[in-house]
Amino acid sequence: MAPSPDDPTGEYAFLEKLIRPMDRHLIFPLLDHYSRDDNISPERRNDLQLAIFQLLKNTNMVDYVTELYDGLEGSKPSAPNFEQKRTEVLSKLSRYEKDTDTLSNLLSDEAVTSQLRSDKVANLKYLEEQHQVTPQMIEDLYSFGRFRYEMGTYGEAADLLYRFRVLSTDNDKVAKATWGKLVCEILGEEWESAMEEVDKVKEHIETRLFNNPRAQLTARESLVHYALFPFFNYEPARDKLIELYFSPPYISSIQTVCPWILRYLAAAVISNRTRMNNSHNYQKQIKDLVRVVKQEVYEYQDPVTEFVKALYVDFDFEEAQKKLLEAENVLRGDFFLGSSTDAFVEAARHLISESYCKIHQRIDIKDLSTRLGMSDSEGEKWIVDLIRDTRLDAKIDYKAGTVIMNHPPQSVYQQVIEKTKGAFFRTQVLSAAVAR
Repeated sequence: MAPSPDDPTGEYAFLEKLIRPMDRHLIFPLLDHYSRDDNISPERRNDLQLAIFQLLKNTNMVDYVTELYDGLEGSKPSAPNFEQKRTEVLSKLSRYEKDTDTLSNLLSDEAVTSQLRSDKVANLKYLEEQHQVTPQMIEDLYSFGRFRYEMGTYGEAADLLYRFRVLSTDNDKVAKATWGKLVCEILGEEWESAMEEVDKVKEHIETRLFNNPRAQLTARESLVHYALFPFFNYEPARDKLIELYFSPPYISSIQTVCPWILRYLAAAVISNRTRMNNSHNYQKQIKDLVRVVKQEVYEYQDPVTEFVKALYVDFDFEEAQKKLLEAENVLRGDFFLGSSTDAFVEAARHLISESYCKIHQRIDIKDLSTRLGMSDSEGEKWIVDLIRDTRLDAKIDYKAGTVIMNHPPQSVYQQVIEKTKGAFFRTQVLSAAVAR
């Protein structure tokens, strides 16, 4: 599909897809990020500010929404009664604080919490008999947590939802509290806690929704979008989330309902090179990535996935370099990937060089430097570092300006084995075709 004249790069259409499965509180930082771009027109900026206002106007973030409305230019929607809303919010806040005060104090008392066990029913019985705690008091924790969440006070909301989850036996509300706590930890940038909630949400999806495939698919779609926040803000999450995204249920969900997530998976895998170098696990990640990109080439493409295709499917080094430049521009403006763009470009250049060296016997340093977008001196230093880091069997002829690769010939026995494997595979394919 050709890009819209109002969206020549297609990034606004991409953003629309990205935010669709997200909670409104997670959408807000994305829209705010794009509204602060110095390269957008005043009209586009105002449109984004209006979108943020529409997104948050029904929350309890009254002061911020009022400020947003006052900053809008041009035609505005009719103004809500901000003063009345503020009064209502403060009144409810006071009532919730009063309703939850007794239970909150009990749950802050070590003498009480030390008596609690993993058996929720027993805990409720203990609290009821010893401290007159009622089911409504526990429900109030959930309601107050949601109210705090709508106020944008995410730390307090996370604490209330956690306390509710510890006591409640209502599985549906416990699940909602877990999703809510995940969003709160993300927006509070509590990344370690956010990853703990990712695990809890994943467990809920696999155990509680196992008999409802459609609900599972929708929940996985949301989780892979929510998890983008710790994915690119918390280094220890990187390997764990790559593994999650590549796992059969999740890669299948990504391919089915949200193939645009491949941009982030590809960027994460490629950038991982600087940490994992040529480890077996990294090579497996690249192999899995290429397989998925190749499968989805007719459903979804962007400069990042096109770079992977050009390099590993088509072995077109000129096209790979072209797509790398396009990918760099896209990544620099991306909310999640902007800060890792340099790492991505560095790793991608290494991958181009490694692939190029593997299939050429003699390499012109000047030509390879041009392909990498470097000067001759930069390219020469780059190749020296590449040979050292990857332990390629090669030598540099400085006088001729070339690198001579030593590709040891495959043994006769290995060639026979490889050819036999190929013949066996073709026989299997033909047999299967005849059997149909």
